[in-house]
Amino acid sequence: MSHHDPNLSPLTESVSPSRKRPFWRRFFRVLGILVLLVVAVLAWGTWYLHPPVKVTSDLVYGQRHGKNLTFRAIEPAKGANGKGVLFMVSGSWKSNPNAIEPWIVAPLLRRGYTVFAVCHISQPKATVMETADDIQRAVRYIRHHAVDWHIDPEHLGISGGSSGGHLSLMLATRGGPGDPNAADPVDRESSAVQAAAVFFPVTDLLNLGDSTENPGNGGPPIHFVKAFGPRADDLPTWRITGREVSPIFHVGPDLPPVFIIHGDADTLVPVDQSTRFVQTARESGATIDLVIRHGKGHGWITMVWDLRRFADWYDRYLFDE
Repeated sequence: MSHHDPNLSPLTESVSPSRKRPFWRRFFRVLGILVLLVVAVLAWGTWYLHPPVKVTSDLVYGQRHGKNLTFRAIEPAKGANGKGVLFMVSGSWKSNPNAIEPWIVAPLLRRGYTVFAVCHISQPKATVMETADDIQRAVRYIRHHAVDWHIDPEHLGISGGSSGGHLSLMLATRGGPGDPNAADPVDRESSAVQAAAVFFPVTDLLNLGDSTENPGNGGPPIHFVKAFGPRADDLPTWRITGREVSPIFHVGPDLPPVFIIHGDADTLVPVDQSTRFVQTARESGATIDLVIRHGKGHGWITMVWDLRRFADWYDRYLFDE
């Protein structure tokens, strides 16, 4: 039977130096491993988002109201796959030539795609209808000069988000043959694209649903009236204009494969803009897929990683089987 020293407290008995040491060793060992993992992930992420590229800026594809329409060509320095993707630089139907840097489209570049960051004249200096025409010109121009970037002119993709997604789907639904009698050879080229992959696109301007931009009377988006011209607030005129620039009304059997990612917490462009477009496209027999990001609003911090899904889509539909 052991003898218990009454002067020795239970606390002194339970915590001894020999027991403290292993705990702290394990703690610092685990902490060190976690720090190394974080550093490794950050290093990998920095490397991944900065692929070696060749960037050519301020390339002119046309003019609008006396101003140049420009794009930026971003070519993979190695591993190019010979396919091109136009990326619409557009938010709220406004465009900034400096808004797209290579890291934003790194997943596409890493997969070998040459990316063309296409800009347009911002509204209200150019209407949405004029911009829809201008980006058709961008496709024709890039297709006509495809040899300059060593890409296949017969297999082009198009991407964008929000108004950029809207413009992308305008091309997907309305792109087509050029004018064979046009004086400018660029205008003789087709503006059709062979695949599209977009984020939270506007598809139906006549039915804005639960959008915070819905005026409640069937009119144009509250804060974008001027974007649709001086008569946009005239409802009979708007019904014609709104239908003309709503991709959902132009879905047909020639719609190329379309991939959409949309957040179901988006209050600016509600997810039903995509779900209704998908339903219409499927009824026409088109190839289309929709991924809903639960709890996501109008944009989220990990969107750049979602571009890997875009690359998967283009891998599937921009190459002949």
